[in-house]
Amino acid sequence: MRHDAQGPVLDPQETTARPLSRLRSIPLPSSPMSDVAASLVVFLVAVPLSLGIAVASGAPLVAGIIAAVVGGIVAGAVGGSAVQVSGPAAGLTIIVADLVYTYGWRVTCFITVMAGVVQLALGAFRIARAALAVSPAVIHGMLAGVGLTIALAQLHVVLGGAPQSSAIDNIAELPGQIANNHTGAVAVGVLTIATMFLWGRLPAIGRLRPSRVPAALVAVVAATAFAAWGGWNLERVTLPDSLADAWAGPILPQADQVHGVVIAVAAVAMVASVESLLCAIAVDRMHDGRRVRLDRELVGQGAANIGSGALGGLPVAGVIVRSTANVQAGGRTPLSTILHGVWILLFVALFAGMVELIPMAALAGLLVFIGVQMVNLAHVRDLRRHHESSIYLMTLVAVVVLGLLEGVIIGFALALVLSLHRLTRVAVHTERRGDRHHVVVQGSLTFLGVPRVTHVLRNIPPGTSVDLDLHVDFMDHAAFESIHAWRVDHERTGGSVDIDEVHENWYERRSRHVPPSGKTSPDGLARWWAPWGLRGYDHADTASGLLITGAREYHASTAGRMRSLMSRLALAQHPRALFIACADSRVVPNLITASGPGDLFTLRNIGNLVPPNGRGDDSVGAAIEYAVTVLEVPSIVVCGHSHCGAMKAVLDGAHEDPPDPRMDHLQRWLSSGASGLPRSTALLGESMPTPSPAAVRILSQANVVRQLENLLTYPAVRQRVQEGRLELTGLYYDLETAEVHVLDERLGEFVPVPQERIPGPRTEAEPRPGERSPA
Repeated sequence: MRHDAQGPVLDPQETTARPLSRLRSIPLPSSPMSDVAASLVVFLVAVPLSLGIAVASGAPLVAGIIAAVVGGIVAGAVGGSAVQVSGPAAGLTIIVADLVYTYGWRVTCFITVMAGVVQLALGAFRIARAALAVSPAVIHGMLAGVGLTIALAQLHVVLGGAPQSSAIDNIAELPGQIANNHTGAVAVGVLTIATMFLWGRLPAIGRLRPSRVPAALVAVVAATAFAAWGGWNLERVTLPDSLADAWAGPILPQADQVHGVVIAVAAVAMVASVESLLCAIAVDRMHDGRRVRLDRELVGQGAANIGSGALGGLPVAGVIVRSTANVQAGGRTPLSTILHGVWILLFVALFAGMVELIPMAALAGLLVFIGVQMVNLAHVRDLRRHHESSIYLMTLVAVVVLGLLEGVIIGFALALVLSLHRLTRVAVHTERRGDRHHVVVQGSLTFLGVPRVTHVLRNIPPGTSVDLDLHVDFMDHAAFESIHAWRVDHERTGGSVDIDEVHENWYERRSRHVPPSGKTSPDGLARWWAPWGLRGYDHADTASGLLITGAREYHASTAGRMRSLMSRLALAQHPRALFIACADSRVVPNLITASGPGDLFTLRNIGNLVPPNGRGDDSVGAAIEYAVTVLEVPSIVVCGHSHCGAMKAVLDGAHEDPPDPRMDHLQRWLSSGASGLPRSTALLGESMPTPSPAAVRILSQANVVRQLENLLTYPAVRQRVQEGRLELTGLYYDLETAEVHVLDERLGEFVPVPQERIPGPRTEAEPRPGERSPA
C-alpha cells in the first residue's frame, strides 16, 4: 500500500473525531447498482463495435455478437481482472481476415478454439508474464499498422466501392474511388465519421453532457436514421433468423493445412494474449480496486476463446475502449463485464430487426475512425523519449506493406538488435593527469566493444604510465585477449599499466583461466538509496531495531570509505546552500541533488514554509540568519514536491476546522502558511469534492514562489541578494516521475532541469571566508 498524501482508507467513524483526516482520500466505492449502470454503457459501446469488427474480419456478422457475449460472460467470470472487458478486438482483424480467406470460416473457428487451449495452458502453468516479453514498441506498431490497414480497406466501403486485397492496392485505388463514387453510402459513412469525431468535443449544456453517451452508438443511430430519411437502397446488416441457423462451428483442417494452422494458432494466441495482458495492466492504472492476476486473466481469455470458437464466434481479447468505458462509467467488479454480455444477448435475441436497419456504410465509417485512432501519437512521443520510435515505425510500415505476421517478426528482430546493442554497449573515458593517462571502461565488454576500446588504447603514446579502470559486469574472451595483448605491447615499449577492476576481477580471473560463468552483479548495496522494506529488512522489527540494523549496514559498507572525508569536515562546515524542504519522508534533499556531507545546510518543516520575518517560528528565522550571516552560504533553495499533504490540507481547509488540542500546533502552522497563497476554491473547483493532483501541484509550486518572497523580508537575505552575493532558487520535486524542476523567473513557471551546466551565483573567483562555525 502506498503511504502518500492520498494514504490508506480511514474508518468512517474516525472522520468526525480527526479534523485533519481529509489529508487522505478514500477509494471509490463499488456497488451492484454502479456495476449495472456501467454494464449498460459498455453494452451500448460494444454492439456497434462488435458488428464493425466482424465486417472488417470478413466473418459472419453474428460472429462478432457471439464473441462479445462469450467474452463478456466467460472472461468476466473466469478472468483475473476486475474491470477489463473482453470481446472481438480490432488488433486481430487482419489475422482473422487472412485465416477466413485461406482456410474458410469453420477452420478459423477451430483455430480460435486451439488458441484458447494454448492460452489456458499458459495461464495454468503460470507463465503469463512470459507473454509480456515483447517490446511495447512492437505491439503498438502492430496495432497502428492494423488500424491503418482497416481504415484503408473500409474507406473504400464508405466511398461505395469494395476493399482491395492489400493495403498497397487500397492506397493505389483510392484516388479513383474518391473521384468516381458519390452514392448515398458516402454520405452515410461521412456522417458516421464526423459524428465520431465531433461528439466527444461537444460542450456540456448545464448538467447535460453529451460525452456520457457513447459516440459509436450516436454515430450508428444517426447514420441509420439519415439513411432511412434519404430512402437510399443501401446494403444493411443481415442476421440469421435464429441462433440455431447461425451456428457454424469448428471443423478439423485438411491434412495439407495442418502446418499453416499450427502457425495460425500460435499467432492468434500470442497476439490475443499480449493485447489482453497489456490492456489489463493499462486498465489497472485507472481504478483503485483489486489488481489484475495475470495468470488467472490468461486462463479466462483462453476459456472465452474456446467457447467463442466452439459457438462460431470471433477470437476474443481484452479491449481497451470497452474497458475504459467500463471504468469511467463506474464499473468496479466483474459483474459489469458479465452483465454487458447478457444485455448484448438479450438485445440481439429480442431486437434483431433494429440491428438489421444499420447500413453497412455506417459500420465501415465506424471502422475507419477506429482504425485511425489506433495510430496513437501519444505512444509515438513516449517511445521517442525512450529511443524506440524506430521499432514502432518499422513495425507499422511492415504490417501495412507485408502483412501482420511478417511485420511483427521484423519489429521483434529490430527490437532484439537494438536491445543487444544497448546491453553490450561499452563506454570508454580517457583523461590525462600530468604524465599519466587514466582510462575508464564501463559496461559489458564483449567482442562488439573491442574495436572501440582498442582504438582508445592504441592511441596512448608508447612508454607512458596508464591507469586502466575496468568497471565491467562481463568480459568475454575476445575482449580479454585484446586488452591483454595491448598491455603486453605497451609494457614492452617501457610503459606501465596499472589495472584496477572496480566491479569484478574479470581480467585477473581470466588471466588465471577461472572467469565467472556469467554477468556479475555489483558488489555492495545496489539500491543503497531504497527504503528499508525494499532492501530485505524485516518489517516485523521495531523502529529502533531497523535504525540499529541500518547503522550496522552503514558501518559495514560506507563508514570506512567516509572516514577520511568526515575527519576533514569535522573541524568546520562550508555548505554551498541553505536547502529548505518539506519534512515529507519521501523527499531526500541530498539524494535529489546528488550532494554529500557538507554541501547542504538543511532546514525541514511541514510544507517547506518560511514565515515572514517577525511573524512565525523563531527556529526558521534562526536557521536562515545562521546560514546567511555566519556560514555565508551563496544560495538558498526552497524545494516543494508533488502530493504534498500540507498543501492538500490547505486546499481542504483543514486549518479552518474546529480546534483540536491534538492538532493545535499543526493547525496554527498551516494557517500561517495558507496566508498569501491562492484561494483554495479557485484551485479546487466547484465540482471537485477533493483536491485533484493537478490542484495540489499548482498550489505546491505557488507555495515555493511565496516562500522565496518571504525570504526577502529577512534583512540579512535582502542585503546579500542586493549585493549579488546570494541567489534564491525554487525547486519542485515530482514524486511520480522522480524528476526535479527548477523555477524559471523569466517564464514564471517550473521547467525541467536543463542538461547543460547551470552557472552558480559567483561569476568571479572569490575567496571563501576563512572561518566557519562547526555547528
